[in-house]
Amino acid sequence: MQNVTPAAIAALVMELAPAVGFGLAAEPVTRAVQRWPVAARIAFPALYVLPYILVSVSQQIFRWKWFALYAGLPVAVAWLLAQAAVADGKQRGNWRDAIILLVLGLAVDLRWFDGAWPSGLRALNELLLVDIGLYGFLAIRQLGATGFDFHLRWSDWKTGLRELLFFTPVVLTLGLALGFIHPHANRPQVSAAALRWVGIFFFTAVPEELFFRAWVQNLLERRVGRRTALAIASALFGLSHFNKRAAHFNWRYVLLATIAGIFYGRAWRERRRVPASTITHAGVDWIWGLWF
Repeated sequence: MQNVTPAAIAALVMELAPAVGFGLAAEPVTRAVQRWPVAARIAFPALYVLPYILVSVSQQIFRWKWFALYAGLPVAVAWLLAQAAVADGKQRGNWRDAIILLVLGLAVDLRWFDGAWPSGLRALNELLLVDIGLYGFLAIRQLGATGFDFHLRWSDWKTGLRELLFFTPVVLTLGLALGFIHPHANRPQVSAAALRWVGIFFFTAVPEELFFRAWVQNLLERRVGRRTALAIASALFGLSHFNKRAAHFNWRYVLLATIAGIFYGRAWRERRRVPASTITHAGVDWIWGLWF
């Protein structure tokens, strides 16, 4: 991978730390943050600018506009979600939640901030946005029932693999019929295949399941009910793939991703667990990447 320097590795570790902290100890972390003065809680995430400083200075691409963005956006998100927590104590969803989710989602999907990072390191931007959302929604908003937890349970595997089993025949049949997937022979080494699954699980499936299930579907359920929330969140997930693998609107990918989102959403809502839907999601991407 290009531009993997000691500074980039240090930045990655800095960005992984908040996600790991919330994934392993969300409640203690949230309680600790809530004991801080309000001003400190709101201002603290400005420190999320540090990975950008580290990488950009080492690569000689530092720009003040990006510094202002990465220092200011986390503070704005925390401030808005602090207001949402007061205005919407029952957590039925607030316009501030919608604005933040829209900005974070479009920033990733339309690659708004990719220009801040060197080629090969733009995934650091996505991970940083995940950190911003985690701090805002968990530590400040204290959104309940997200299910963001890295302590995998047997029920997560049972639910996740069941939905994978249900979805695989659907995606294979429809994907082949649409000419979207093309099977090819591949006999990867077990160690390489396992490592690939782990990479997909943590760096692709977890962020997407956190956003679309723990935040979007979770908040929608409180407003429109389980079935409608599942349908809307799945459709939004599908639309987020409109520009993948094509220079134009990729309706085949949107359709298949929307259907996939239904199975991912089913896995999440059974026990409201991100690991369950992440297992389904990672399994689909893993099979797709290896043999299609």
